[in-house]
Amino acid sequence: MRDESEHDNPMHHPDEQPSGSEHGPHFGRLLIVLVGAVMLLGLITWASVAYVT
Repeated sequence: MRDESEHDNPMHHPDEQPSGSEHGPHFGRLLIVLVGAVMLLGLITWASVAYVT
């Protein structure tokens, strides 16, 4: 007789991995870095325009 697990998984694929972490994604630090980068680019743009004009 065939094993029941072979019937459920005839191609022998690995078991599915759990999606995400238990506590959900943490985007706070990434958001702070993104805002800081945008502010820095704005400051550089403003300073370069002020220097040229």
